[in-house]
Amino acid sequence: MMVNKFYITTAIDYINDTIHIGHAFQKLVADVLARYQRIKLGRENVFFLTGTDEYGQKAEKAAKEAKLLPKEFADKISDSDKKEQDSLNISYDRFIRTTDPDHTGVVQEIWRRIDKAGDIYLGEYTGLYCEGCEAYYTQEDLIDGHCPFHPTLQIKQIAEKNYFFKWSKYRDFLINHIKSNPKFIIPENRKNEMIEFAKKIKDIPISRSNFKWGIPVPNDPEQVIYVWFDALTNYLTGVNFLEDSKKFNKFWPADIHILGKDNARWHALLWPAMLNSAGIKLPKTILVNGFLSLNGQKISKSIGNVIRPSDWVNEFGVDAVRYYLIGHTNITEDSDISRDKLIMAYNSDLANGLGNLFERVLTIILDHGINIGTQRETEISKKAGVIQKQYDGYFNQYNPSEALRTIFTFMKDLDRYINDVKPLTQDFW
Repeated sequence: MMVNKFYITTAIDYINDTIHIGHAFQKLVADVLARYQRIKLGRENVFFLTGTDEYGQKAEKAAKEAKLLPKEFADKISDSDKKEQDSLNISYDRFIRTTDPDHTGVVQEIWRRIDKAGDIYLGEYTGLYCEGCEAYYTQEDLIDGHCPFHPTLQIKQIAEKNYFFKWSKYRDFLINHIKSNPKFIIPENRKNEMIEFAKKIKDIPISRSNFKWGIPVPNDPEQVIYVWFDALTNYLTGVNFLEDSKKFNKFWPADIHILGKDNARWHALLWPAMLNSAGIKLPKTILVNGFLSLNGQKISKSIGNVIRPSDWVNEFGVDAVRYYLIGHTNITEDSDISRDKLIMAYNSDLANGLGNLFERVLTIILDHGINIGTQRETEISKKAGVIQKQYDGYFNQYNPSEALRTIFTFMKDLDRYINDVKPLTQDFW
């Protein structure tokens, strides 16, 4: 009998700096989904992967600025990222690093398979490159001559001899797959964006020769594998591709990849093309989360408004921070957060809402026993089953924020019921 499983991943974070609260939001969403599935399927049937993306020109440059060797710098930031996730009680099953030895073997094996399929060739690249997201762009992709995700960085004009992936070969395949699988990309507006982008796909360089911090190209040590080709492959490494066929066959294909909108095209278009070329099944769902801003501003080191997860956890406690980030955001749209809004949610929802209701119900139980209400069929008790179905439905849609809101709506209904029926008064008994 086939055992149900659930394999969930997040984007892995660049190591140019320690993650902030915006990065951690994505991990928290994945954590809540993983915990829900463990209750349904059993811990052994759920695998949750997150980690750090450690190769590439940006990482090499950051290490040089820190006066450390690239691996020393990677160790430092990866350890710091892990501690930040741990502060939020993120229950990952593996924290992968792209410098892990098993990952190198997987990346090179996928390269060989794609090469064997006839989809890699040596060519000359001349064009635009954003060092911030380590991505190639056309002039049409830019906004006022700048990367849409790194507007303060200068776009570079580069010319290199590189290996190319025949991305354009998979244009029709990608468009057809997206249209034929409505849940492949969530939400709908991102799906439509990816279809439009897919129409303009061109072959893409998948190696670099002007720096050394990367996984060597098989049979050509003068080139390193493009960081996106390397990073995407971590989802195979995470479930022991090449090393444990039983585990890999159990969990692959991934049920859901969660990632930010700046990473959407690579996950929704490049990754499926790579997998198809290598003869590997595609993931089931790509969920594109929105960005978090802080007090109406982009969270940025240059602005000086970076909040680490541990900053808020140390001040308010982990459960309060987790509640606020899930309950007061929209997962697939941009959301604005702030310390003041967290305090307001803490006081109104947790202290006065949940805390007050808990105290009232506990008083009833202590005074009159836990079986109170079994002889009185109430509207509230009927509604509990409806709420459970709504709750499960939102989780099946990968929307824990709405699931949480159904619980708090039910709490308000229960509070109103206690006000109306007045079981705390002597007359009731």
